[in-house]
This record gives sequence, structure tokens and C-alpha cells, in this order.
Amino acid sequence: MGQELFSKVIILAGELVGYWGQVDHSKFLVTLLVAPIQSLSNKPLGISASGLADDCWARLKDTDLILGREPFGKTPLYWLERESTIWFGSHLRLLLPLIPQPEIDRSGLYGYSCFSTVPTPLSPVGTIQSIPAGTELSWARGQIAPVTITKFQWQQAAAQITDETVAVTQLQALLQSAVERQIQDLADRPVGVLLSGGLDSSIAAALLVQNGVKVRAYTLDFGEAGSSELPYAEQVATHLQIPLIKVPVNPKLVRQYLPSTSRALDAPYGDGVTVPLYLLNQAASQDVSVIFNGEGGDQLFGGWTNKPLIAASIYGGSPDLTEPYLQTFHRLYGYEDRSFQPQLIAQLQSLNPADWISDGLDPTYTSELLHRLRRASLMLKGAQNIHPRATNLASWHGLKVRSIFCDLPLATWTFGVSGTLHLQGACEKYILKRAVANMLPSEIVWRTKRGMGVPITGWLFQELWADLGTWLNPQMLEQAGCWQSDLASRLVCGKFGGSIQGRRIGEILWLIVMWEQWRIQVLNVQPTGWSWHHPFWMPPTLWRLIRAVEAEF
Repeated sequence: MGQELFSKVIILAGELVGYWGQVDHSKFLVTLLVAPIQSLSNKPLGISASGLADDCWARLKDTDLILGREPFGKTPLYWLERESTIWFGSHLRLLLPLIPQPEIDRSGLYGYSCFSTVPTPLSPVGTIQSIPAGTELSWARGQIAPVTITKFQWQQAAAQITDETVAVTQLQALLQSAVERQIQDLADRPVGVLLSGGLDSSIAAALLVQNGVKVRAYTLDFGEAGSSELPYAEQVATHLQIPLIKVPVNPKLVRQYLPSTSRALDAPYGDGVTVPLYLLNQAASQDVSVIFNGEGGDQLFGGWTNKPLIAASIYGGSPDLTEPYLQTFHRLYGYEDRSFQPQLIAQLQSLNPADWISDGLDPTYTSELLHRLRRASLMLKGAQNIHPRATNLASWHGLKVRSIFCDLPLATWTFGVSGTLHLQGACEKYILKRAVANMLPSEIVWRTKRGMGVPITGWLFQELWADLGTWLNPQMLEQAGCWQSDLASRLVCGKFGGSIQGRRIGEILWLIVMWEQWRIQVLNVQPTGWSWHHPFWMPPTLWRLIRAVEAEF
């Protein structure tokens, strides 16, 4: 078999640029190409989510096959070897038909439980692997195992800018260059901006308007629920004189669009923002073909998760940030014995989640603490979650997605700016705020960072209460063989323990819901079994009354 390896390559890609034929199938642009390996030598194959530079690629160098991804991780790239052939593609769903009986990768599941996404180079499916962002893999003819030949590294520049005036001037020029590169093909076409009301998406909208682009903004409207950012989005739209389309999100829509969101995501992503972002992309796709977002700004400029880690480093007495960083994900790391079935726990004993973040936290490439944390966020939270999630949701609706902050010259420059300009006192992203202070209202620029206020916990404890009995039915979980059957019941009854309280309960419930929905919608696993031994069969008001009575006795 080894001698025949790479006599041909079969390529399945979510979106192919240029010279290969394309077929529209199930909302994906899918190409099935069977070609001699030599055909890649003259025209490398590229996959792009933005319609600009390639996000990942395949090429032939001498007799070696090379697969690679850019460092922001905008488009996933999966591969497997089967019958002397390398198959690869940008979507898991395209590779699943090659596997007679796809099985869950236990390591991938464990990683998902820790981070709400499966860490590369794992995938949620056994035999399929993913290529990390900023990495190229090479296969020599006759070899089955690939070799990592190139790895892009975010690293601190030797000389650090400490002069605020110099930094502001350079950053303003870099932001302008970034937007110019990303609007060069638009002509007079309008674009959409996913406008949260936060700083980063507001900057994207302002830069586009400043450069004469016709902008339509789209923002989420949670009604009376949650902590809405809607007033800030309205303020930005009024300031920039652009139309603002409010996209309603409520429990009924979450219930309705959960299955299609799971299919669109392709891989499991466990954050509560997934369905709202699906609806936002769906609305934008009715008007435009290109959207911009503000993703990446927190990772580049030292967003809001860094201060606790800096405090842990200063007061914890140890330079090892592994444990504090794992805790920033607020998922099930450390709760394995309360979450997984016993036979699975035994299989996970040899795994250490620290191994999946060690490269990001490697101090070799950064001497300054804040640069080290920003590097980790770029590699772990940006490239493994935020950017590929945004790409998959956009491409499902036929949209090209772009971010001003996914710009290599800009990102590289940030590692040459002293940490004191990124985080000044309690003010995060200080130098970015200084650079855009004249573009946006002061309240938008200088207000304290707030995450997107998706009221997922409130919905799960109210309107979606009965749905939990369906999505996380104990008998179904038992037969699936992963989660403990009564996990959901213990979470809502406050019997899970530890620091998972309040809104964290809803986040963990949603993490499990998204995994189970992924199994059903993407792996096509039909759930079997049903049990009434859970609290979700009764109205939530009755359940709370019973809980109150129990507490009295």
C-alpha cells in the first residue's frame, strides 16, 4: 500500500477557488475531484471563506503532497487516509461517507467538554484529523504518516513600541490598509456588518463607511430577555448613518433553528451564541453576499479575559499559567467524574488537557506576559473556535465573511507594541481605543467590555425547559455511552457541585445539547430510548415549588 500512496488524491472541499468545477449540493459548494497527484503541481488548490486570499491549500512540492492553513484559522481543514488515497476537505460532513460506521473520538469529546470546541489536531470523529491553523503537513510518496514541515508562530518582536503617539499613528495606518485590502473587490456592492454594539464590530462598520462602502448593519434583538447590547448598536448606526436591521431571537426560534444550526456548524461548537449567530447570518444573506464582523479584536488587543490571568501570575507565585488558563473556558474541565460515564472516564485517564493548550502558552516566543496571553487566545480561542465557527455559519447561507482584524500585517504589528499600551491600568485594548477615538461615540469606545448577553440560562429554565427532557433525555444519554444519564437533572437541581452555579449551569447544559444535536444532525445518529425519570416533564413553576418544599424539610 505504501508504494501506491498518493497515486491519486481525492478532494472534497466546501468551496474551491477558480479552476475546478463546482456543484451546488445541500447548501455547500462541493467538488469531488479524482485526479493524478501531478495535476496539483502547476495549480495549487485553494479554499477561501472570504473570497480573497486562500485560507487553506493543497500543493505539490517535488513529490510531496502539502496541506496547509493560514494562522487565523478561518476555514477548517480535515483529512484522512483510506485505501492508498488522501482525502481532505473543509467540512467533516464531506468525509463521513468514507467511513462505514463513524465513531466518536473520545479525545475529541473530552477536548470539547473542556473548551466547547474540539482542539486541533483532533476531530470529533475517529480516523478523521484536523490540521491546526498556521500549519502545513507534508506527505512523501510512499509514506502514510504526515510530517509537520512549517508552522507559523505568533511571536514577540525584539523591539517594542512604547511611545503612545507613534503607536496610534501606526495603528491607524494599519487599520486603513487592512480595510483597503478587504474591500478591493467590492466595487459598489453593499456589504453587511454583524454589529453587536461592541467596540470591534463598531470599528469595522466605521472603517467601511469611512472608505465609502455601502453598509447595512445587522444586530440581535433579544427583546426583554438578557442584557441587550441593542441600544449601543442603535447608537453606532445612528452615528454612522447606516440602516440597522434588528434580528429577533427568542426561545421559539432557538427551538426551530437548533437542528439547522448544528448542521451549518458542521463540527460541535458549544457556545450559547450559535443559534443567534445563525439567525443573524440568515437575515444578512437576504440582502448582501459579503459580511464583515469584529471577530479577532479581543485576541489581538488583549481583551477582557486577560486580567484574571495576569493576577493569577502575579499573586499565584508561579509562572505556569496552564491551570488558570484552562479555568477561563468555564466548561467541564475538572468535573470529569461527575460528567462522563465510568467506562469513558477510564479511557480518558491518559489524556491531559494541558497538552492541548501547551503550544499556545509556550513562553519561548514571548517574554512579556500579555503577549503570551494574546498569543494563546489567537491560537486557541480565535483559530479553534471563533473564526471557523463564523465561517461555517456564513458559508451555510452563501455568504463570504471578512474581519478587519484578520489581517497579518496588523496582527504581527501588535506583537511589537508594549503590553502597557494594550492594557493600561484597568483599561483593556487601550491603544486600539486611542486609535479610533475620533471615529465613534465616546461611550462606545470607552465603555467596559461586555460579552454578548444571550439569555440561554433563562430560556432553558423557562420556555425551553420541556425541550431539555427531549434533547438530554436520560435514557438517550445512557445509550449514547458518553454523558452520565442524570447529568442534566443534577445540573438544574444544583447537585452537580463545584463552581458551576447561576448562568454557568445554562452554559453547561447548552454545551451538552450542542454535542447531542451534532450527533443527530451531522453523524445521523438516531436517538433511541426514552425515560420519564427527569424533572423536565413537569412545568418549571411546579418543579420550583417542589424544590422549595424540599428545601423546607
